[in-house]
Order: sequence, then structure tokens, then C-alpha cells
Amino acid sequence: MKKSVLRQYAKLIARMGTNVQKGQEVFIFSGIEQPEFTAMVAEECYRLKAKKVVVDWEYQPLEKLAYRYQTVKTLGTVPDYVETRWKHYTENLPFCRIYLMSDDPDGLKGVNVSKMGKAMQMSRKVIKPYRDKIEGSHQWTIAAIPGKKWAKKLFPELRTNQAVEKLWEEILKAARAMDDPVKAWEDHNRDLRERCAYLNGLGIEKLVYKAGNGTDFSVGIMPEGRFAGGSETSRQGIEFNPNMPTEECFISPDKDSAEGIVYASKPLSYNGQLIEGFWIRFHEGKAVEWHAEKNEALLSEIITMDEGASHLGEAALVPYDSPICRSGILFYNTLFDENAACHLALGFGFPDCIEGGHDMSLDEVHALGVNDSMVHEDFMIGTADLSIDAVCRDGRTVAIFRDGNWAF
Repeated sequence: MKKSVLRQYAKLIARMGTNVQKGQEVFIFSGIEQPEFTAMVAEECYRLKAKKVVVDWEYQPLEKLAYRYQTVKTLGTVPDYVETRWKHYTENLPFCRIYLMSDDPDGLKGVNVSKMGKAMQMSRKVIKPYRDKIEGSHQWTIAAIPGKKWAKKLFPELRTNQAVEKLWEEILKAARAMDDPVKAWEDHNRDLRERCAYLNGLGIEKLVYKAGNGTDFSVGIMPEGRFAGGSETSRQGIEFNPNMPTEECFISPDKDSAEGIVYASKPLSYNGQLIEGFWIRFHEGKAVEWHAEKNEALLSEIITMDEGASHLGEAALVPYDSPICRSGILFYNTLFDENAACHLALGFGFPDCIEGGHDMSLDEVHALGVNDSMVHEDFMIGTADLSIDAVCRDGRTVAIFRDGNWAF
């Protein structure tokens, strides 16, 4: 890929994605396969007058070795230096975080699922209070860069270098990073804001989903709930784009309202492993029954991670004719696959999906019905025949989706 194109993408991530401000600290988390591009992103942050840029390198084979040889207690214990980093975050708001994803979808295949789950439960109890303190008070962006094994998973018929180049092309296309990317993102954000405004004006009481694969499901919306999409604004008033790409209008539903059964329409890539062919049945907001054709134990680990993990924190609307879906590629990566189809998320919900949520405490937000959990895991439910109706508080029923796409 031409360096000029990659430079443009790096600039897009730093400026339009995270929107680094003068004097801010930036923390980049990146796989080791694209050091040159990671350095480009760091340089673009410095050009925006970042005070400091820190890069944490990630490598799945080392993570897999840790799960193999370390005890649950060792894996789940948060070292002092890690907790100090989280404390540093809370004392240096607002800061920026950039995630450059390139994981192999099968990179943790064979890991002891139970061991992983227990360790995560232990560590997240320590980290969660810090995460809650920075909620809504920093800018962050998730973007993607090709890894060799990820590329070969998607394009096995190509030689490795060709597969990586092809994946670069698809990433840049999906992230609107070609031609005039700033204008493309401004136009796209405007469209998503207009759709959210329409949805918020309906006074929706619940959404009702039906599809030919067996999905027959509804979820309630709180009176204070609001749809969001595209760019977000931090408590400090800084606008940023958390996901590149994004195609969704999303809301945090009432955590105790989900009823019925939903079938996943795409595999879920979770911590380097794939969960495939699964469904979940909800009653009074809680997942009460589930099954997966592949990796059911891992699905169970997610749903039972804590009490909130069995409830929903997000309901997102994405048209079936979205650019990512039209590409015909299953990315085996939630950042992309969630933007190819409507999806739900198990786990924590979002304060910015509540009117005035930024001015409330997390306790106040949760008291309204927004879910709280250590996890947030999206899974895709959109299909070509999905229909969604909005049952409104004034008694109307309004078509939101027909044949998988927007009905307005």
C-alpha cells in the first residue's frame, strides 16, 4: 500500500478519530506486525501537539503462552504497575486511547476457556472502578490494520503479501479513508445524526424484531433513552469518532425488558476464538437459555461473567445494504462485522444513550435501567429479511426496518 495513502489513514485516525488536543497524553495499543504504520499514527498525534505518546505492543502467541502456563491466580492478579497505569488515567483526564486491531481470529484457539473466564473476572473487578471514573471523559478510537494471519483467514487463496494488501484495501474502503476522508466522515456523521434524530422523535417504547431464521424478540426503551451514532462528544466537549468504521444507530435498552429468542447471523470473534451458530433466549431482560454449534462453553463464559453479562447493554440498527455487508466479506472481527448487520450487545450500556447522561453519576444512569457489567460483547443478528417495528408511547407502530434495511 502506498505510504501516502497510509499517511492519510494515520492522519484520519489521529484527527477525525481520536481528535487529539494540544497537551493531551495518547496511549496506542497495537499488534507488532505494522510498526511503521503505528509510528505514523504516533507522529500524527505529535503533530497535533500531543504531550506524550505511549505505545503498548501486543502479540497473541505470548498471550496464549500466558494462559497455558500461568495459574488462574497469577493471570487474574492485577500487578501494581498495571493498576498504577489505570490510576494515572483517572488523574490525567482527558487523555486519548487508540486501538489498532490486527488480531488473528483463531489466535487463541485451544485456550482453556474456564481458566480465561475466571482470570478475567478477577482482574476486571480491580479495573472496573477506574474504568467507571474515565467513562465519558476521554477520547478513544478503534481502527484496524492488517495482520498476516487475519489476512490469510479472509483471503486464503492469495499469497500472504497479496492477502495483506487486499485487507489493507478493504479496511481503507470500509473506514472511508480514500479520496477526501474528512468530508466523507462529516457527511456520514450528518446522515447518522439525522437518522438518530428521527428515531428519538418517535417516542419509542419497545422494538420488535422478526426474521425467518427464528428471531422473534422485543426489547424495551426507557423514556430517557436516546439513539446515538457516528461521532460522540466527551464531557469536556471534544468531538471524536470511537469506531472506524461505523454504520450504526444504537441505544442502551432497559436492561430488564428483553423477551424472546435471537439467532446470531454471523460468528462472534471473542478473545481470539470463534463462537458460531448460536442463539440466546431472554426472559424479563435476562439470558435464560442459549446454545452454540461451536464454542458453546465460551459463550457461557461470556454470559455468566457477572450478573450484568446476561442482560443487554446495546441494541444497534445497521442496514443490511451497508458498505461492509455489500463487500461480501466476513471479517471475523467485531469492529467490521457489527457494522455489516444489526446487532445486540451483552453487558454494560452507555451513559451517552441517556438524555443528559453526561451530567449524571453512573449510579443515576444505572438506576434508570442502563445495564452495568464488566463486559460488553456485540453479536450480530441482522439478516436480509429482518423486520423491526417501533411500538411508540402514543400507541403507534412504526416500521423501522423492512427486508433488512431502513424503512424510512
